Amino acid sequence: MTTLDGFAALAARERGLVVVSTLRADATIQASLVNAGVLPDPDPGTAHRVLGFVTYGPVKLANLRARPQLTVTARSGWEWVAAEGAARLIGPDDPIPGIDDERLRTLLREVFVAAGGSHDDWDEYDRVMAEQRRTVVLLDPTRIYSNKPR
Repeated sequence: MTTLDGFAALAARERGLVVVSTLRADATIQASLVNAGVLPDPDPGTAHRVLGFVTYGPVKLANLRARPQLTVTARSGWEWVAAEGAARLIGPDDPIPGIDDERLRTLLREVFVAAGGSHDDWDEYDRVMAEQRRTVVLLDPTRIYSNKPR
């Protein structure tokens, strides 16, 4: 369970629904429910997998831009697993070298699918993601722990 694969397996049992916790400026925790999944790191210099989700809310993004510490928790029944680390943001307002508009478009799709999503009209999906200025949040966990260590 205390691996990224274990995290993915447990999250999949709940359709990718996980709790994301970020740190507010006043040092309190802001939590929200999102769909997340595990996918290959889009950085061509790496060969490992990361946890990813897509967001556009101003609160989560403001917190992550100022304080990238992130905890993502999956649970199913009484089992839970948490992954911690620093978030990487990739989006129209958070550009990074090597990710142009076309790569961001496909990355948004990849994260959505990894989180258990499917879509009947990908052009519409792309339009909404661009219109809402959605951002990909990636986590390469520095710590993964659970109540079922394996």
